[in-house]
Amino acid sequence: MTRTLWNYLPANQETVDDLHKRLGIHPALCRVLVQRDIISPESVDRFFHPDLKNLHDPFQMSDMDKAVDRLLQAVEGGQKILLYGDYDVDGTTAIALMYSFLEKIGVHADYYIPDRYKEGYGISETGLKYARDTGARLIIAMDCGITAVRQAETARSFGIDLIICDHHLPEERLPDAVAVLDPRRTDCHYPYKELSGCGVAFKLAQAYALRSGIGEEAAMGLLDLIAISIAADIVKMDGENRILTHHGLQLLNKGKRPGISALVRESRRNYPLTVGDVVFGLAPRLNAAGRLADAGAAVRLLLAGDKVVAADLAQLLGYRNDLRKELDQQTTEEAKAMFLEMENWSNRKSVVLYQPHWHKGVAGIVASRMVEHFYRPAIILTRAEDKIVGSARSIRDFDLHAALKSCEKLLLNFGGHHHAAGLSLDPADLPAFQDLFEAVADHNIRTDQLAEEIPVSGELALGDINFRFWRELSRFAPFGPGNRQPVFVSRQVRDTGNSALLKGEHLQLSVAQGDGDTVSGIGFGLGAHYERVKSKEPFDLCFTVQEETWQGKSRIRLMVKDLKFGS
Repeated sequence: MTRTLWNYLPANQETVDDLHKRLGIHPALCRVLVQRDIISPESVDRFFHPDLKNLHDPFQMSDMDKAVDRLLQAVEGGQKILLYGDYDVDGTTAIALMYSFLEKIGVHADYYIPDRYKEGYGISETGLKYARDTGARLIIAMDCGITAVRQAETARSFGIDLIICDHHLPEERLPDAVAVLDPRRTDCHYPYKELSGCGVAFKLAQAYALRSGIGEEAAMGLLDLIAISIAADIVKMDGENRILTHHGLQLLNKGKRPGISALVRESRRNYPLTVGDVVFGLAPRLNAAGRLADAGAAVRLLLAGDKVVAADLAQLLGYRNDLRKELDQQTTEEAKAMFLEMENWSNRKSVVLYQPHWHKGVAGIVASRMVEHFYRPAIILTRAEDKIVGSARSIRDFDLHAALKSCEKLLLNFGGHHHAAGLSLDPADLPAFQDLFEAVADHNIRTDQLAEEIPVSGELALGDINFRFWRELSRFAPFGPGNRQPVFVSRQVRDTGNSALLKGEHLQLSVAQGDGDTVSGIGFGLGAHYERVKSKEPFDLCFTVQEETWQGKSRIRLMVKDLKFGS
């Protein structure tokens, strides 16, 4: 149902030609470099050789000195430390990272993850009481806490100090904590703003290692956990994040953590793992722990040292993920039908839907599904005791956080990013909120913006797609926001007679250009084009390139994003 626009990205041809002469790689890939402003010899070298030496000094982050001083005091004084993290992958990997780091220096910490349904997102009163009752003197809150003004005051009244490691957007007033580490603080001059929550926790570990003299290696051995957090949290894959992910994937692929190895087997993924394997294989299972039950199972898996225990936990998370899929599919179908039944739905600029029986754990996933299907900012809401709670996802060029800020008089709480957020409100305010959010969306979104834009790097002949091209393209990885896998277009391709419809909705393609070799591809959700493809009518193909390994044999195939007839 979503309209798509193919946006051809510009590139200076003279600069492309110059890069081709210097680097000798395929001109289409030189064009990608120019589009990403990777032109100078220095920037090209940094891009193709991500180096840990280019990580920023952690002490450039505001309050880092205070955080390290307080952590040193806790360690040297034998004080009890509680690690507090969110229930998603970013939060659970952050706990696992800091727990592992402290263990390396001989400190056994406790950890706490709030219940998604009873406590909700962020630092909870229940969690603070747990810290008090168990004798904690220091809480390190990770992937949450930047808006916890009231909770910081409660912690102080309990005699507990608080270090916050967050990456979400702060409000005007920061919590009164010992240290608030967040590169998005307006007064923070840390050069890179796009760290994950686990990434901020890593910078604390890195800074402690430097200050205490134990050596950065104690922190660098944890980069596999950061790679998982960066990939799963869909933060930018440029700058420092790309360096951390590059080296984190290398560590991940050594298979040293029994828990992750068990999860790889359970998800039927193959080594070497890519960002895509993490996003679509590992992350959903780690997230399923907190979506449907106790997120502590994800932390226990990540920390597992015994292969049998790891296998049992991986199987548990796989089971929960299967249940999550069922809930996801059922709720998505209900949400689609509900929106289509709304009066004048096609002219609405937003999707804001509520059902008390919807499962809170899949609200964010369903919101993403609604964006994919209708290409409008979407908010999926459900009931949690006496409140309405939910998750929101956005479209290109619509600042979700700013939109919710415009509606804050009707909200009990909200927080998040430009493209994703969580919120809660009083049931009595739901109709007014739906109307106000739609008004904000209508004011800020033009009708022509209600179409998914596919950024195209350029045209590519099918005959150029071979293993040499793939090896050159692989050097652009790891891929993610800010360093997306390049999208190419091949024109006037035809079905070879072997294209097929899979499960009634997916398109398996077997195509060729002119008299060239056959190239295969898969187009998920593009089954509606099947009959026209089989008519042998020529069409243009929009795709990314990937390597597929099956039974020990590798082949190159296309991941088809869209196709168009009649060009």
